[in-house]
Amino acid sequence: MTVRRTPVLLGRQRECEDLDHLLTEVRGGLSAVRVIRGEAGIGKTALLQYCAEAATGFRIVRLAGVESEMELPFAGLHQLCAPMLDRLDVLPEPQRAALEVALGRTSGEPPQRFLVALAALGLLSAAAERRPLLCLIDDAQWLDSASGQVLGFIARRLGAEPVAIVFTVREPTTEHELVGLPELRLQGLPEADARALLATVIPGRFDPRVRDRLVAETRGNPLALLELPRRLSTAQLPGGPGPHGSHELSGRIEQSFLLRLEQLPEDARRSLLVAAAEPADDPLLVWRAAELLGVQASAAAAAEAEGMLSIDGSVRFRHPLVRSAIYRSASADDRRAAHLALAEATDARSDPDRRAWHLAAATGEPDEQVAADLERSADRAQARGGLAAAAAFLQRSVVLTRDPGRRAGRALAASRASLHAGQFETALGLLGAAEAGALDELQRARVDLLRAQIVSASGSGSEAPVQLLRAARRLEPLDVALARETYLDAWGAAFFAGDPASSASLAAISRAARSAPRPTGRPHASDLLLDGLALLTTDGRAAAAPVLRRAVSAYLTEDLSLEKGLQWGVLASNAAMEIWDFDHCEKVITRQVELARAAGALAPLSIALNGRGIVVAWGGDLSAAARVIVEADAVTEATRSRVAPYGAMLHAALRGREAEARARIDTAIDHARSGGEGLAVQWANWSTAVLFNGLGRYDEALAAARVAGDESQPDHLVTRWALPELIEAATRTGRPDLCAGAVERFAASANVTANDWGLGVLARCRALLATDDEAEPHYREAVDRLRATRLRPELARAHLLYGEWLRLRQRRADARIQLELAHSLFASMGLDGFAHRARHELVGAGANLREIATDKPDELTPQEDHIARLAREGRTNVQIGAELYLSPRTVEWHLKKVFAKLGITSRRALQDALPATSRGTGSL
Repeated sequence: MTVRRTPVLLGRQRECEDLDHLLTEVRGGLSAVRVIRGEAGIGKTALLQYCAEAATGFRIVRLAGVESEMELPFAGLHQLCAPMLDRLDVLPEPQRAALEVALGRTSGEPPQRFLVALAALGLLSAAAERRPLLCLIDDAQWLDSASGQVLGFIARRLGAEPVAIVFTVREPTTEHELVGLPELRLQGLPEADARALLATVIPGRFDPRVRDRLVAETRGNPLALLELPRRLSTAQLPGGPGPHGSHELSGRIEQSFLLRLEQLPEDARRSLLVAAAEPADDPLLVWRAAELLGVQASAAAAAEAEGMLSIDGSVRFRHPLVRSAIYRSASADDRRAAHLALAEATDARSDPDRRAWHLAAATGEPDEQVAADLERSADRAQARGGLAAAAAFLQRSVVLTRDPGRRAGRALAASRASLHAGQFETALGLLGAAEAGALDELQRARVDLLRAQIVSASGSGSEAPVQLLRAARRLEPLDVALARETYLDAWGAAFFAGDPASSASLAAISRAARSAPRPTGRPHASDLLLDGLALLTTDGRAAAAPVLRRAVSAYLTEDLSLEKGLQWGVLASNAAMEIWDFDHCEKVITRQVELARAAGALAPLSIALNGRGIVVAWGGDLSAAARVIVEADAVTEATRSRVAPYGAMLHAALRGREAEARARIDTAIDHARSGGEGLAVQWANWSTAVLFNGLGRYDEALAAARVAGDESQPDHLVTRWALPELIEAATRTGRPDLCAGAVERFAASANVTANDWGLGVLARCRALLATDDEAEPHYREAVDRLRATRLRPELARAHLLYGEWLRLRQRRADARIQLELAHSLFASMGLDGFAHRARHELVGAGANLREIATDKPDELTPQEDHIARLAREGRTNVQIGAELYLSPRTVEWHLKKVFAKLGITSRRALQDALPATSRGTGSL
């Protein structure tokens, strides 16, 4: 089909071809996304219209954001999904329930945002079963926050669905949900095209100086070229002066629309104002409100005739600038009158929140009744999962509250809601408003706590511990339980910040926590965690170990709230690691994953999956770890989380593929440094040491291990784990002098709990530094102890070091036994770097090269392997999609690729076709 190209598309050949290609991809069964960015009037909406006309055979749904203060939760998503709600029954029940609550069709528990997003993705996929689906979303920068987040998620998780989504975003903008998606950036038209477009507006000849000035001043903006000449008089066109004014181009275009608006009858202007003030674009509501102002529905006919808007099933303005021009140009009194009429025309029972918002916009001074209505609307919005909407309602309620005490309380509530909605600057501003009111001492302490939580959530890693410590101290005499929880949060923030020189270092926080009031009654898991971690820092591991053991047990058995269970799981897993308790660490992390997944809480899930990736990789099942990391990456991408990829860094280092590992590690270091997350930098250096020890590049391993094991850092986790890497690299580079004190530092940690993991690695380190007569018993102890653990990479490394030692002493037959065990373990686990090192040593020990087994590279990608494993366990496509945040159609697409690679035709054949390392790993 040949699509008619309107004059406004002059010079947009490349963009039109790109959209044609997008539609072709979707006709072929794949999804496609474009974000069209540019200034007002640059032609974004025209390209949307072109795309709609070119989409023959498609089902088309449209959505337009509206520049309005209204933040009704999921209002934009409701517009998008409304034509497809007849397909709700195809969704799994939890997804369907979440979407129905979010859209206000039913009541229930507040739905998790990403469960709603997954439901919407499934709905779009179902709607595209019979014919391709095209979603056109104009002015996405004005969508409500909840809808913007959901649509950003959907755009990133589309796969094999015949669905196209085309967004337009006006620049400049603060919108960030669509950043990173494929873009078309529109600039002004080239001069020749601009002149050609101008010629379609001004017939006949006119002065070239006027034409050139119009082209220059509009910077090739198509809408400006069409509208601004309307302001020129017939005297100006032949040769008079061109348009003047230094205000922004969009303002000048709006002014052009206003000049046309002034020519309309008063009733037509008033009807336009009512339409501009109502984001829902519901013509019946607009007409009812207009009648309340004494304006007949027929008054809009003049505006339609002028081309300002169209009214059919909805109210649509010719361009968003028309709406904003009408609304902004009206007097404050006229705007309030329009909103009051809209409030009175809105059914208080069926749509109380829209009515409350219009009443608020119609109120020019404090009004307790309206403020209370907004507070109730905030509660309803929160119940639907509309955190941004709740924040907006509460923010407006603060403005309309006269009583200082009540105003301060509402400001606190609004700040908390804004924090949860991710509006950090707004949240801080509301705290200032709260402090200016009548607060009691506990409320003032809560202000400090909120300020600290805002700093922590906004990614200011170095500032969060200072703020949390201050809040905890202020809370001590007012709320002991909350003070202790805040100390625990401060300890965690300082641990991740990794700054021993800070005034709120781990040492400073631990000392303050130990002197804080004791809990009343039986200590909870959080109390034990705080006591144990503080003791670890101030008095050492021997003093802390019994308390940490009790804390981990309490975390696993205590009936914690969902929020607390998710909040403290990371510290509980770290506590288990501190006492070399791998099994309980895995149990804590498994609980974290289960809690987060069941709740649909993807931000905590991204953290839990990182931990899961660590323990699975350290256990030696790199294929299973890769599947966890696929999910972790999907969640991090969907949530745009700042969580460092701890699991992925360790997995890549153990894998031993330098390019892949360095890409992960270098990116993590850059992000961690910018976010003040010192622990991630330390972890990255430790992972680098593991990588280069595996590759046999000991100088590089030594440099990284020295940074990671710096004695200025507290003796926790990474500092301790770096010591074996340092000892191995230093002995291999002839620098045993650098190991002075390292073995004893490590021994002070490993000897506390007499655990085979710690003692096995300690024996391995002692063997490296021992004399020939003393080394062998240490190597044998290392092998025996590590064989009793589940940490197969550590065992394989003990065999490798023992074999290398035997080879250097010309005990080649004994060396081959140890090296063959090491190589077999490394190869079966996929530790390619260490496997190559073992293979090299085997050749040196006289082994026949052809007798050394080599693994065939795994043909499946980690994501394909993960999907295949879940399918082999009997999961349906819907269940697999729910776990991996994909649509069932995309799961089916991946399975077809799996079948082709494995040479099978059914799920039943997966039992025998999958690589052995994929079997028996259990649910992740």
